[in-house]
Amino acid sequence: MPVIRTIDNLNQQYPHPVLTIGNFDGVHLGHQALFNLVKEQAAKAGGTSMVLTFEPHPIRVLTEQKGPPLITLYNQKIELIEDSGIDVVICLDFTLEFAQVEPEDFVRDLLVQRIGVKEIVIGYDYRFGRKGRGNRDLLIAMGRELGFSVHTLGPEPEPDGGIISSTRIRELVMAGDVEKAPSLLGRKYRIAGRVIHGRDRGGRLLGFPTANLRLVDELIPKIGVYAVRVVFDHQTYDGVANIGRNPTFGDVALSVEVHCFDMEADLYDQTIKVDFIKRIRDEKKFSGPEELAAQIKADCKLARRILS
Repeated sequence: MPVIRTIDNLNQQYPHPVLTIGNFDGVHLGHQALFNLVKEQAAKAGGTSMVLTFEPHPIRVLTEQKGPPLITLYNQKIELIEDSGIDVVICLDFTLEFAQVEPEDFVRDLLVQRIGVKEIVIGYDYRFGRKGRGNRDLLIAMGRELGFSVHTLGPEPEPDGGIISSTRIRELVMAGDVEKAPSLLGRKYRIAGRVIHGRDRGGRLLGFPTANLRLVDELIPKIGVYAVRVVFDHQTYDGVANIGRNPTFGDVALSVEVHCFDMEADLYDQTIKVDFIKRIRDEKKFSGPEELAAQIKADCKLARRILS
């Protein structure tokens, strides 16, 4: 799947482009509904399904605050869009200068002249251009003038009511409700990181060797113990993960440690992916290593039952 990173590489090279536009943080089921309609319309016309997105997230450019933690960083977002079956991704740098582009210029200069768009698929609340002035009505009016059509999708409902959104997914993950997240994401919530040397307590002191992660992700589930599945070298392993500060040993830094069942591989300096299945318990302070080891044994037993 081609990923176009600069406007200069856009020259109407694709037949009948059908395009959706957005940040797509999380690439959740609402976003996937947009992608599916893009693919359907492109298939009908023998055209090209396309996604236009931005890097970094506009809120980090337009405000002095970092904004909420991202659900999916750039690489994972692009990978998920590719997995959805989209033909081409356009990912443009979002800058203060770009934010000042008037919506009419954005449509005329970028969407029509550069991409040659024939159909646009948007969400019901999509806004764009300087001060968010562009909306569905403007797109429809300009489409009549410039020769493209506009399709609008309503909100995607979540099973328990409400609307699927990136904000709702963040709330669930930060509350530790990783069991519910897949009903909005369409997949398990996943983090990734490189395995680094820890304090060597897991195997030596407790009898449960752990992989300590240096995270790349921003959105971390609530502190506690989880049943997880670990993906490494195209294999999947059951296990438990502890997110916390190791109060039994008086640590203060937040850490993520994973113990994989039935795994012999040396993971140091390797990148692993961790899918969160169910939260087992809160983190707590134990009287010492023996009591903690007994609890870890119980956690593993429960996790095996959950994952079976």
